Amino acid sequence: METPDCGIPEHLATRMSMAEQYEYLRTKLTRRRTLVTAGAVAAGGLLTGCAGKGTTDGKAAGGKTSRPATSKVPGAVVTPFGRHLAFGGDPKTEMRISWQVPFAVKRPYVRVGTRPDDLSRRITAEVRDLHTPGLTGVRPAVEQYYVHAALNGLRPGTTYYYGVGHEGYDPAAPAHRPTIGSFRTAPANPEKFVFTAFGDQGVSNAAAANDHVILREDPAFHLHAGDICYADTNGQGKTTDGYDPTYWDLFLKQNEPVSRSVPWMVTTGNHDMEAWYSPDGYGGQLARWSLPENGFDPSHAPGVYSFVYGNVGIVALDANDVSYEITANLGYTDGKQTKWLDGRLRELRATKGVDFVVVFFHHCAYSTSQHASDGGVRTEWLPLFAKHQVDLVINGHNHVYERTDAIRDNAVGRAVPIGASTDPTKDGIVYVTAGGGGRDLYGFPAGVKESYEGHVTRHGTVDTVQWAKGQHTKAETVEWSRVRYRGFSLLSVEAESGSTPRLRVSALDGDGKRIDHFGVRRGH
Repeated sequence: METPDCGIPEHLATRMSMAEQYEYLRTKLTRRRTLVTAGAVAAGGLLTGCAGKGTTDGKAAGGKTSRPATSKVPGAVVTPFGRHLAFGGDPKTEMRISWQVPFAVKRPYVRVGTRPDDLSRRITAEVRDLHTPGLTGVRPAVEQYYVHAALNGLRPGTTYYYGVGHEGYDPAAPAHRPTIGSFRTAPANPEKFVFTAFGDQGVSNAAAANDHVILREDPAFHLHAGDICYADTNGQGKTTDGYDPTYWDLFLKQNEPVSRSVPWMVTTGNHDMEAWYSPDGYGGQLARWSLPENGFDPSHAPGVYSFVYGNVGIVALDANDVSYEITANLGYTDGKQTKWLDGRLRELRATKGVDFVVVFFHHCAYSTSQHASDGGVRTEWLPLFAKHQVDLVINGHNHVYERTDAIRDNAVGRAVPIGASTDPTKDGIVYVTAGGGGRDLYGFPAGVKESYEGHVTRHGTVDTVQWAKGQHTKAETVEWSRVRYRGFSLLSVEAESGSTPRLRVSALDGDGKRIDHFGVRRGH
């Protein structure tokens, strides 16, 4: 077996399956990910980083050299697509630019500047290649190439313009100037900003329509609560799941009009456990996304991280770790994620200038729709949310919009009708299921009516279930289901600082019409 330029010793490669080879390479890749960063640029201190002088020599800090990608296809005919942004650990100074190419390329890079006609600064990027083995009679083998560049040392509150390229394809060339994108770093002290959120998007006309609504909201960033693409159609985290990796090509093309300018902050759902790449299913995630590497273990849990934007601390979690419903990854962190969560929430509550803490993840803590509520999430994390007085929790998983009253001690702490406000320090926490991102929709239990702005029905109890240990359900009758809407939708949250900090939370349907709104204020 020949393994040219693959980085695996031949005596090991001959004994490895394709998944094991990928895991070996992914582990090596992860060890160097923090090293392959934006190059230092002397002019005005625009960018600082670890990759030498920021040209295209491919060298990282410490003299390490990433493996160059090679291709028989001329670079001039290879067109980048699927641009998507993400913050680094500090949104004021760090941005990650990612994209895809249909063939391997040499010496990929980003051009960046503060004017679209001056992209003179050139930042080295890295290629993360992803091999999906074929299945006889089902699918051919697929090679995919994802490219990433880390920009550090940026100026707060500044608009940057960028273009992505490689040897033979210069984004600054006149023919490619229409591909130039832009982004804005977080201001040092924003007084007001908006972020959006949903889960369960996939590839569809409805998903694309939701993207247009996001653009109209002009958010500082977008939170994606998992079940990103649905290349894995079964969502059980097994190699027996139906899987087509080329759906990722379609997904990234679909989202590019928004994700090229709005940081797309994702976490992992059950359909994102792709068992072909690594034992935990996250090898594909590591190849496709560059997310903040400040969670408990970025090399194995890429969807666990946090960042602070303005007066809001955001925490992303991987609920596959605690789910009683879908158990492929149940307990895979051996409690480390939950321990990290406790510490991170404590840190955010002690951070000067952080008024609100928002947590997002996939499986629902409280929902009455098809997947219902997950008892594992309730058992492991809700005590920590209460302990640290989390202000808002956003989930996906159920393909509906459903919003609770403020919940305290697993019961209604305060009713929060449409248009009302709540105080997490005394009322409890509002949980939002924002699973109408674009995938086929679900419904609610038989006889339970929708209730949303302009269509409010009588509030009452709902007979539903929650998932318990052993993958079985137990019945419960609940009073906390306040707003229910089964159309496509997304969440839009306006954060305001100053003397009276508040969150104004709105839900919008696929046309941008408001279907719910409420406020969050602490200590009012």
